[in-house]
Amino acid sequence: MSYLDNIRTFVRVYELGSMSAAGRDLRISPAVTSSRISQLEEHLSVRLFQRTTRSLTPTEQGKAFYGGACEILEAVESAEAQVVNITDNPKGSLYVAAPLGVGRRLIAPLVPGFLVEYPEVNIRLRLTDRKVDLTTEGLDLAFFLGQPEDSNLRIRKIADVERILCASPAYVEAHGKPTSGEDLMSGKHECLNLRFPGATEFQWRLLTADGPKRFRVAGRYESDDGDVLTDWALSGNGIALKPIFEVAEHIKAGRLVAVATETPPEPIQMACLFTHRRRQDPKTRLFMEYVISRITEAVRDHSLQAQLPR
Repeated sequence: MSYLDNIRTFVRVYELGSMSAAGRDLRISPAVTSSRISQLEEHLSVRLFQRTTRSLTPTEQGKAFYGGACEILEAVESAEAQVVNITDNPKGSLYVAAPLGVGRRLIAPLVPGFLVEYPEVNIRLRLTDRKVDLTTEGLDLAFFLGQPEDSNLRIRKIADVERILCASPAYVEAHGKPTSGEDLMSGKHECLNLRFPGATEFQWRLLTADGPKRFRVAGRYESDDGDVLTDWALSGNGIALKPIFEVAEHIKAGRLVAVATETPPEPIQMACLFTHRRRQDPKTRLFMEYVISRITEAVRDHSLQAQLPR
Protein backbone atom coordinates (compact mmCIF):
# COMPACT_ATOMS: atom_id res chain seq x y z
CA MET A 1 0.00 0.00 0.00
CA SER A 2 1.51 3.33 -1.02
CA TYR A 3 2.11 6.12 1.46
CA LEU A 4 0.22 8.49 -0.86
CA ASP A 5 -2.86 6.25 -0.78
CA ASN A 6 -2.72 6.32 3.01
CA ILE A 7 -2.60 10.11 2.99
CA ARG A 8 -5.53 10.33 0.55
CA THR A 9 -7.52 8.02 2.79
CA PHE A 10 -6.67 10.06 5.88
CA VAL A 11 -7.84 13.27 4.19
CA ARG A 12 -11.21 11.77 3.22
CA VAL A 13 -11.73 10.26 6.69
CA TYR A 14 -10.90 13.63 8.24
CA GLU A 15 -13.25 15.52 5.89
CA LEU A 16 -16.15 13.08 6.08
CA GLY A 17 -15.76 12.24 9.75
CA SER A 18 -16.28 8.53 9.25
CA MET A 19 -14.23 5.51 8.22
CA SER A 20 -17.19 3.90 6.50
CA ALA A 21 -18.15 7.10 4.64
CA ALA A 22 -14.57 7.58 3.46
CA GLY A 23 -14.40 3.95 2.37
CA ARG A 24 -17.58 4.29 0.31
CA ASP A 25 -16.26 7.49 -1.19
CA LEU A 26 -12.94 5.92 -2.16
CA ARG A 27 -14.58 2.63 -3.17
CA ILE A 28 -12.60 0.59 -0.68
CA SER A 29 -13.78 -1.60 2.17
CA PRO A 30 -13.97 -0.38 5.79
CA ALA A 31 -11.20 -2.84 6.62
CA VAL A 32 -8.88 -1.33 4.00
CA THR A 33 -9.76 2.18 5.17
CA SER A 34 -8.95 1.31 8.78
CA SER A 35 -5.75 -0.46 7.74
CA ARG A 36 -4.50 2.55 5.80
CA ILE A 37 -5.10 4.85 8.77
CA SER A 38 -3.36 2.42 11.09
CA GLN A 39 -0.35 2.19 8.73
CA LEU A 40 -0.16 5.97 8.60
CA GLU A 41 -0.36 6.26 12.38
CA GLU A 42 2.35 3.62 12.76
CA HIS A 43 4.57 5.45 10.29
CA LEU A 44 4.08 8.78 12.09
CA SER A 45 4.14 7.22 15.58
CA VAL A 46 1.06 9.23 16.61
CA ARG A 47 -2.66 8.74 16.92
CA LEU A 48 -4.48 10.69 14.23
CA PHE A 49 -8.01 9.92 15.44
CA GLN A 50 -9.68 9.12 18.72
CA ARG A 51 -12.00 6.18 18.03
CA THR A 52 -15.01 4.96 19.97
CA THR A 53 -17.86 2.70 18.90
CA ARG A 54 -19.97 5.79 18.20
CA SER A 55 -17.58 8.51 17.09
CA LEU A 56 -14.31 9.34 15.40
CA THR A 57 -12.58 12.60 16.31
CA PRO A 58 -9.27 13.99 15.02
CA THR A 59 -6.56 14.33 17.64
CA GLU A 60 -4.49 17.50 17.87
CA GLN A 61 -1.83 15.67 15.85
CA GLY A 62 -4.47 14.70 13.28
CA LYS A 63 -5.65 18.29 12.96
CA ALA A 64 -2.07 19.45 12.47
CA PHE A 65 -1.33 16.72 9.92
CA TYR A 66 -4.45 17.47 7.84
CA GLY A 67 -3.15 20.80 6.54
CA GLY A 68 0.16 19.29 5.51
CA ALA A 69 -1.56 16.27 3.97
CA CYS A 70 -3.68 18.54 1.76
CA GLU A 71 -0.55 20.39 0.68
CA ILE A 72 1.10 17.08 -0.24
CA LEU A 73 -1.84 16.03 -2.42
CA GLU A 74 -1.97 19.47 -4.05
CA ALA A 75 1.76 19.31 -4.75
CA VAL A 76 1.34 15.90 -6.41
CA GLU A 77 -1.50 17.21 -8.59
CA SER A 78 0.60 20.24 -9.50
CA ALA A 79 3.58 18.05 -10.40
CA GLU A 80 1.40 15.85 -12.58
CA ALA A 81 0.10 18.93 -14.34
CA GLN A 82 3.66 19.88 -15.26
CA VAL A 83 4.31 16.64 -17.16
CA VAL A 84 0.85 15.74 -18.44
CA ASN A 85 -1.55 17.84 -20.44
CA ILE A 86 -4.06 17.40 -17.64
CA THR A 87 -6.43 20.02 -19.04
CA ASP A 88 -7.16 17.61 -21.88
CA ASN A 89 -6.97 14.54 -19.69
CA PRO A 90 -7.99 15.40 -16.09
CA LYS A 91 -7.99 12.63 -13.51
CA GLY A 92 -9.37 11.93 -10.08
CA SER A 93 -12.55 12.41 -8.05
CA LEU A 94 -14.59 15.60 -8.12
CA TYR A 95 -16.92 16.30 -5.20
CA VAL A 96 -19.92 18.42 -6.20
CA ALA A 97 -22.96 19.55 -4.21
CA ALA A 98 -26.23 21.05 -5.41
CA PRO A 99 -29.80 21.66 -4.21
CA LEU A 100 -32.14 18.78 -4.98
CA GLY A 101 -34.13 20.53 -7.71
CA VAL A 102 -31.08 22.03 -9.40
CA GLY A 103 -29.12 18.81 -9.12
CA ARG A 104 -31.81 16.47 -10.36
CA ARG A 105 -33.10 18.59 -13.23
CA LEU A 106 -30.06 20.53 -14.43
CA ILE A 107 -26.77 19.00 -13.27
CA ALA A 108 -27.23 15.23 -12.95
CA PRO A 109 -28.35 14.87 -16.61
CA LEU A 110 -25.06 16.48 -17.70
CA VAL A 111 -22.74 14.20 -15.71
CA PRO A 112 -22.74 11.27 -18.19
CA GLY A 113 -21.76 13.53 -21.08
CA PHE A 114 -18.92 15.06 -19.07
CA LEU A 115 -17.61 11.62 -18.11
CA VAL A 116 -17.67 10.53 -21.75
CA GLU A 117 -15.39 13.47 -22.58
CA TYR A 118 -13.20 12.96 -19.49
CA PRO A 119 -13.25 9.22 -18.71
CA GLU A 120 -10.60 9.36 -15.97
CA VAL A 121 -12.68 11.67 -13.75
CA ASN A 122 -15.07 10.37 -11.10
CA ILE A 123 -18.03 12.61 -10.17
CA ARG A 124 -19.31 12.43 -6.58
CA LEU A 125 -22.60 14.34 -6.68
CA ARG A 126 -24.19 15.24 -3.34
CA LEU A 127 -27.78 16.57 -3.55
CA THR A 128 -29.32 18.36 -0.57
CA ASP A 129 -31.45 21.43 0.10
CA ARG A 130 -29.54 22.20 3.28
CA LYS A 131 -26.63 24.62 3.25
CA VAL A 132 -23.29 22.89 2.80
CA ASP A 133 -19.80 23.73 4.02
CA LEU A 134 -17.21 23.21 1.29
CA THR A 135 -14.27 23.01 3.65
CA THR A 136 -15.56 20.66 6.33
CA GLU A 137 -17.40 18.43 3.84
CA GLY A 138 -14.47 18.13 1.45
CA LEU A 139 -16.32 19.57 -1.55
CA ASP A 140 -14.67 20.94 -4.67
CA LEU A 141 -17.68 22.81 -6.01
CA ALA A 142 -21.18 23.68 -4.79
CA PHE A 143 -24.06 24.99 -6.89
CA PHE A 144 -26.68 26.93 -4.96
CA LEU A 145 -29.66 29.27 -5.09
CA GLY A 146 -29.56 32.50 -3.06
CA GLN A 147 -26.73 34.37 -1.41
CA PRO A 148 -23.64 32.71 0.12
CA GLU A 149 -22.78 33.39 3.75
CA ASP A 150 -19.03 32.68 3.55
CA SER A 151 -17.24 35.67 2.02
CA ASN A 152 -13.95 33.73 1.92
CA LEU A 153 -15.17 31.58 -0.96
CA ARG A 154 -15.11 32.41 -4.65
CA ILE A 155 -18.45 32.76 -6.42
CA ARG A 156 -19.37 32.40 -10.08
CA LYS A 157 -22.82 33.73 -10.91
CA ILE A 158 -24.80 31.74 -13.47
CA ALA A 159 -28.13 33.55 -13.79
CA ASP A 160 -31.04 35.16 -11.99
CA VAL A 161 -33.77 32.53 -11.82
CA GLU A 162 -37.43 33.53 -12.07
CA ARG A 163 -39.70 32.04 -9.44
CA ILE A 164 -43.42 31.54 -9.12
CA LEU A 165 -46.07 31.12 -6.44
CA CYS A 166 -48.23 28.19 -7.44
CA ALA A 167 -50.96 25.85 -6.27
CA SER A 168 -53.14 23.14 -7.76
CA PRO A 169 -56.51 23.97 -9.37
CA ALA A 170 -58.15 21.86 -6.64
CA TYR A 171 -56.57 24.02 -3.92
CA VAL A 172 -57.70 27.23 -5.65
CA GLU A 173 -61.22 25.88 -6.01
CA ALA A 174 -61.37 24.95 -2.33
CA HIS A 175 -59.64 27.99 -0.82
CA GLY A 176 -59.87 30.75 -3.42
CA LYS A 177 -57.08 32.30 -5.46
CA PRO A 178 -54.88 34.76 -3.57
CA THR A 179 -53.86 37.79 -5.60
CA SER A 180 -51.07 39.26 -3.45
CA GLY A 181 -48.71 38.72 -0.57
CA GLU A 182 -51.24 40.33 1.78
CA ASP A 183 -53.73 37.59 0.88
CA LEU A 184 -51.13 34.96 1.80
CA MET A 185 -50.90 36.44 5.30
CA SER A 186 -54.67 36.55 5.85
CA GLY A 187 -54.71 33.18 7.61
CA LYS A 188 -56.91 31.67 4.90
CA HIS A 189 -54.09 29.99 3.00
CA GLU A 190 -51.64 27.16 3.62
CA CYS A 191 -48.09 28.10 2.64
CA LEU A 192 -45.68 25.23 1.99
CA ASN A 193 -42.30 26.09 3.46
CA LEU A 194 -38.75 24.95 2.83
CA ARG A 195 -37.04 24.41 6.15
CA PHE A 196 -33.36 25.22 6.61
CA PRO A 197 -31.39 24.36 9.77
CA GLY A 198 -31.67 27.22 12.25
CA ALA A 199 -34.64 28.89 10.54
CA THR A 200 -37.04 30.40 13.09
CA GLU A 201 -39.59 31.90 10.70
CA PHE A 202 -40.51 31.79 7.04
CA GLN A 203 -40.29 34.89 4.88
CA TRP A 204 -41.09 35.15 1.20
CA ARG A 205 -39.51 38.10 -0.57
CA LEU A 206 -42.07 39.35 -3.09
CA LEU A 207 -42.09 42.24 -5.56
CA THR A 208 -44.68 44.92 -4.74
CA ALA A 209 -45.55 48.30 -6.24
CA ASP A 210 -43.23 49.80 -3.61
CA GLY A 211 -40.36 47.43 -4.35
CA PRO A 212 -39.26 44.11 -2.81
CA LYS A 213 -40.90 43.30 0.52
CA ARG A 214 -40.63 40.39 2.94
CA PHE A 215 -43.87 38.64 3.87
CA ARG A 216 -43.95 36.40 6.93
CA VAL A 217 -45.95 33.38 5.87
CA ALA A 218 -47.20 30.43 7.87
CA GLY A 219 -48.41 26.92 7.26
CA ARG A 220 -48.57 23.48 8.80
CA TYR A 221 -46.44 21.92 6.06
CA GLU A 222 -42.68 22.22 5.98
CA SER A 223 -39.82 20.10 4.66
CA ASP A 224 -36.11 20.35 3.92
CA ASP A 225 -36.74 18.76 0.49
CA GLY A 226 -38.02 21.12 -2.20
CA ASP A 227 -39.48 18.29 -4.27
CA VAL A 228 -41.67 17.32 -1.32
CA LEU A 229 -43.16 20.83 -1.42
CA THR A 230 -43.92 20.38 -5.12
CA ASP A 231 -45.64 17.07 -4.42
CA TRP A 232 -47.72 18.66 -1.66
CA ALA A 233 -48.73 21.48 -3.98
CA LEU A 234 -49.72 19.01 -6.72
CA SER A 235 -51.85 17.15 -4.17
CA GLY A 236 -53.80 20.31 -3.32
CA ASN A 237 -52.28 20.89 0.11
CA GLY A 238 -51.10 24.47 -0.28
CA ILE A 239 -49.11 27.15 -2.08
CA ALA A 240 -45.44 26.69 -2.95
CA LEU A 241 -42.77 29.21 -3.94
CA LYS A 242 -40.69 27.50 -6.62
CA PRO A 243 -38.07 28.28 -9.28
CA ILE A 244 -39.90 28.18 -12.61
CA PHE A 245 -37.64 25.52 -14.09
CA GLU A 246 -38.68 23.11 -11.31
CA VAL A 247 -42.43 23.35 -11.99
CA ALA A 248 -42.69 24.52 -15.61
CA GLU A 249 -43.94 21.15 -16.85
CA HIS A 250 -46.69 21.13 -14.22
CA ILE A 251 -47.71 24.72 -15.05
CA LYS A 252 -47.85 24.01 -18.78
CA ALA A 253 -49.90 20.84 -18.16
CA GLY A 254 -52.34 22.69 -15.89
CA ARG A 255 -51.49 20.65 -12.81
CA LEU A 256 -50.33 23.85 -11.08
CA VAL A 257 -51.47 27.46 -11.61
CA ALA A 258 -49.82 30.75 -10.75
CA VAL A 259 -51.26 32.60 -7.74
CA ALA A 260 -50.64 35.97 -6.04
CA THR A 261 -49.48 37.32 -9.40
CA GLU A 262 -49.77 40.96 -8.24
CA THR A 263 -46.75 40.33 -6.01
CA PRO A 264 -44.56 37.73 -7.74
CA PRO A 265 -41.46 36.38 -6.00
CA GLU A 266 -38.19 38.20 -6.47
CA PRO A 267 -35.82 36.27 -8.79
CA ILE A 268 -33.14 34.27 -7.01
CA GLN A 269 -29.48 34.02 -7.93
CA MET A 270 -28.08 30.72 -9.17
CA ALA A 271 -24.32 30.47 -8.77
CA CYS A 272 -21.52 28.11 -7.79
CA LEU A 273 -19.03 28.33 -4.95
CA PHE A 274 -15.44 27.13 -4.80
CA THR A 275 -12.24 27.92 -2.96
CA HIS A 276 -9.38 29.60 -4.77
CA ARG A 277 -7.36 26.40 -4.47
CA ARG A 278 -10.12 24.27 -6.04
CA ARG A 279 -10.49 26.75 -8.91
CA GLN A 280 -6.94 25.94 -9.96
CA ASP A 281 -7.78 22.24 -10.27
CA PRO A 282 -8.35 21.55 -14.00
CA LYS A 283 -11.15 19.04 -13.46
CA THR A 284 -13.01 21.49 -11.22
CA ARG A 285 -12.65 24.26 -13.77
CA LEU A 286 -13.63 22.03 -16.68
CA PHE A 287 -16.73 20.65 -14.95
CA MET A 288 -17.84 24.11 -13.86
CA GLU A 289 -17.52 25.50 -17.38
CA TYR A 290 -19.14 22.41 -18.89
CA VAL A 291 -22.20 22.69 -16.64
CA ILE A 292 -22.57 26.46 -16.75
CA SER A 293 -22.39 26.62 -20.53
CA ARG A 294 -25.24 24.11 -20.77
CA ILE A 295 -27.59 25.25 -18.02
CA THR A 296 -27.41 29.02 -18.54
CA GLU A 297 -29.65 28.85 -21.58
CA ALA A 298 -32.12 26.56 -19.80
CA VAL A 299 -32.33 28.87 -16.80
CA ARG A 300 -32.75 31.94 -18.97
CA ASP A 301 -35.20 30.37 -21.39
CA HIS A 302 -37.46 33.37 -21.85
CA SER A 303 -39.54 31.62 -24.47
CA LEU A 304 -40.47 29.02 -21.87
CA GLN A 305 -41.18 31.64 -19.25
CA ALA A 306 -43.36 33.58 -21.70
CA GLN A 307 -45.72 30.61 -21.78
CA LEU A 308 -46.27 30.73 -18.04
CA PRO A 309 -49.14 32.77 -16.54
CA ARG A 310 -48.29 36.15 -15.02
